[in-house]
Amino acid sequence: MRTVRDATFDVLRRHDLTTIFANPGSTEITLLTDLPADLEFVLALHEGSVVGVATGWATAHDRPALVVLHTTAGLGNAVGALATARVNRVPLVVVVGQQDRRHLAFRPFLTGELEGLAGRYPVWTTTPARPQDVPSAVARAHHEAVAGRGPALVVVPSDDWAEPAGDEVAAPAVVRRGARADPSVVEELAGALSAAASPALVVGADADGEASWAALVALARRLDCPVWQEPFAARAGFPQDHRLFAGHLPAGRARLREALAPHDVVLVVGAPAFRQYPYEAGRFVGEGTRLLLVTDDPEDAHHSPVDLAVVADPGPVCRALADRLPARPGSRSFPKVSPPEPPAEGEPLRAAHVLAALAARVPAETVVVEETPSSRPDLHRLLPARRPLGFLSAAMGGLGFGLPAAIGVRMARPDRPVVAVVGDGSSLYGIQALWTAAHYGVGALFVVLANGRYAIMDRLAEKQGGAAPWPAFTEVSVSGLARSLGCPARVVPTAGELVEALDAVGPTLADRTEPLVLEVVVEPDPTFDP
Repeated sequence: MRTVRDATFDVLRRHDLTTIFANPGSTEITLLTDLPADLEFVLALHEGSVVGVATGWATAHDRPALVVLHTTAGLGNAVGALATARVNRVPLVVVVGQQDRRHLAFRPFLTGELEGLAGRYPVWTTTPARPQDVPSAVARAHHEAVAGRGPALVVVPSDDWAEPAGDEVAAPAVVRRGARADPSVVEELAGALSAAASPALVVGADADGEASWAALVALARRLDCPVWQEPFAARAGFPQDHRLFAGHLPAGRARLREALAPHDVVLVVGAPAFRQYPYEAGRFVGEGTRLLLVTDDPEDAHHSPVDLAVVADPGPVCRALADRLPARPGSRSFPKVSPPEPPAEGEPLRAAHVLAALAARVPAETVVVEETPSSRPDLHRLLPARRPLGFLSAAMGGLGFGLPAAIGVRMARPDRPVVAVVGDGSSLYGIQALWTAAHYGVGALFVVLANGRYAIMDRLAEKQGGAAPWPAFTEVSVSGLARSLGCPARVVPTAGELVEALDAVGPTLADRTEPLVLEVVVEPDPTFDP
């Protein structure tokens, strides 16, 4: 007898969803026992790590990943990571186990109120009306995840998998989506940019890709204009070592207005206009600045206070603009930040010292995964993204993304060196992921900036004018936790040992199959300026 499980596996094969990221539970045992040889199972020790690894994997592959979660506990543990996937615009197909359908009415042990548990973060959620609808729901979830650029959830009662399969799948085998830029839209944008006395570009995560980078570089050269990165972007939208890269926009409105004041037309590409952090009164830009937006995310378009929003694939639109616009005279360039001098003998390491040493030793194609809130401005200044997918972070702002995401990226792209730069406080939200890296031979480097406290929270409390009630956690040994999970690790307390460690590991980054944690002891930075 052909079962619902058999039919669903065929759907997974059709849509290239043959790697299963999971932390298993009893409601999924019928699905997961005796998997066919062509389906790969990847275990992580906490559901947040499961979704984080899958998010990194899907980001690097630029296609959906398959996640299996265990009823209320599993989905509940994963909600923060699913929120990050949604805001990072990463497609995931998420199968959530439910108790046996035949006694759900009696509310047995492990029954979950699952459809609303993740709130509005899923782009689509369903519980199939009958077992035979499960393959169709999984197929549709794939299409919904791609279209909505986020997690699509299918809740499946445990007994459904063994039921007889239906006759057909109520979803298309293939969906083709148009990507051409409307000529009239290009003309409208080109007219605004041609008439501008001082244009500027602002780029964001949705412009990260070979075609988009090439189109934006061509457009920036045509305009001979500064290119800014949006604040808190999950990915880099432009080569940050390019002469026209002006830096990262500030996250407060007053300084944002100041940065963009010289420009009468600002074209924002692949980003909302604008993502901010502390609230400040006033407009985003001054009265004399006109804002234009090109994004393929309707949600970003609908909440951005711009003069014109174009919902379309940024790459083709920018390529058409570059081909349409005449070249402006000039060859401006923006100065790059000089690295700090190494600390003197006996002087403590700071995050900037570590990031400068790292920048001098990692190849241009390295993927840097960031989760170090108090040191992020230094990372942006000192460790620029030089290739597409060169930078990855959690646009949501929640912690626990960095370690598992780096693992997923390296799993998906073993041809790219992967370095995660995380704070010690951040690492504790996803530390279980290191077991997955060790067990599966994932050769990522994890640089943990260890100051023994939540430094960013300390700085914010100082700005508030009061004392922080939370203690330091200097007793925690990240390297000790890593070793307990089977992951090689060492403590790096001095500048000399840092250089020695990075000189040793740097040449191995492209080919290594063993993870390594460097717990670098740093002095907390005295200020924080997002």
